[in-house]
Amino acid sequence: MPQVTFYQLPERAEAGPELACSLIADAHAAKQRVVVLCQTKSQAESLDDLLWQLPAKRFVPHNMSGEGPPSGTPVEICWSPEQLGRRSLLVNLSNTMPDAIQQYQRIIDFVPSAEDAKKAARIRYKQFQQAGCQMQFQSAQS
Repeated sequence: MPQVTFYQLPERAEAGPELACSLIADAHAAKQRVVVLCQTKSQAESLDDLLWQLPAKRFVPHNMSGEGPPSGTPVEICWSPEQLGRRSLLVNLSNTMPDAIQQYQRIIDFVPSAEDAKKAARIRYKQFQQAGCQMQFQSAQS
């Protein structure tokens, strides 16, 4: 079962995507292949734009699901669970726990500050825990 790390986000709305980009860049630097599950295609496009804005020394080769070279890039951005490929790390920006979590070594998820989103994160946390995942909780620095 994967190791799941939940990050408690500060109140800024952009904190989740910004932290996700930083964690994706760190994973790429560590030679990990990453798949990102967004809630919507619009959110996926926004994350794609944010990744292009990283400094040159933190460049992350990435593509949206269905685009890019046949062998894929180190980071793939999806907006539907059916698009998820087999990678070592899943960054979950959706509000649900995806199926087939056992195919990942690590999963990163987020706890937003908005109350409804926080409730959904608590449900995901329990679902991951009940699935037998190793759980960690961290506070994201604002």
